[in-house]
Amino acid sequence: MKIMKFLSLVTMVLLVVSCNKNGAVTQKSLNTELDSVSYAIGMDVARNVKASFDEFDNDLFIQGFINVSDSTDIILEEAKAQALVRAYFQKMQKEKAAKVKEEGEKAKADGIKFLAENKSKEGVQTTESGLQYIVLKEGEGEKPTTASKVKVHYHGTLIDGTVFDSSVDRGEPTEFGVTQVIKGWTEGLQLMTPGSKYKFFIPSDLAYGANPRPGGKIKPNSTLIFDVELLEVK
Repeated sequence: MKIMKFLSLVTMVLLVVSCNKNGAVTQKSLNTELDSVSYAIGMDVARNVKASFDEFDNDLFIQGFINVSDSTDIILEEAKAQALVRAYFQKMQKEKAAKVKEEGEKAKADGIKFLAENKSKEGVQTTESGLQYIVLKEGEGEKPTTASKVKVHYHGTLIDGTVFDSSVDRGEPTEFGVTQVIKGWTEGLQLMTPGSKYKFFIPSDLAYGANPRPGGKIKPNSTLIFDVELLEVK
């Protein structure tokens, strides 16, 4: 991993240095395996830099690279340079953590307000745990238990209507154990019979809480809404 990061940085320098005075990069063909690997590493570092920096000074990057390579005109001592980089990324991590915390607090407050208003709407039932649901269609047969496996169709949204997951959109039902999902699902599924359709309104503490899947549309402490059709109990 360290070697890849080093090669990526070197490639970036070579690419930037190859720019002419007008800022155009010299175009080369990919004739060998090494050509392709070199280009791929350049692509990789570009994606990482774009993901890590809103702004990046190419000229100073090149200056630092050349100064260390030639051991001349070095402006910063190595220890200080390392400390600067470390401090910068620590600051970025703190800022990101603060933003995530702020988003989570807002999502939690929005969810509490939504559920408080939703519970008085026609057809909404609330369980002791706080799960809210509406029976859209009642089926028949045996309800699943914690030992059951089920086959379902579902459509999941945030309270603002954003779709984050949907077997309906994919056109393919999903199968899983009743206890292999979030708490709100485990509880809600056991209320249903095969052929029934319910709408679940799941508080954040019965969903993913403060730890949703990284990089997804679900923010920390989000209240979730699911349209669920129970197709089969196994």
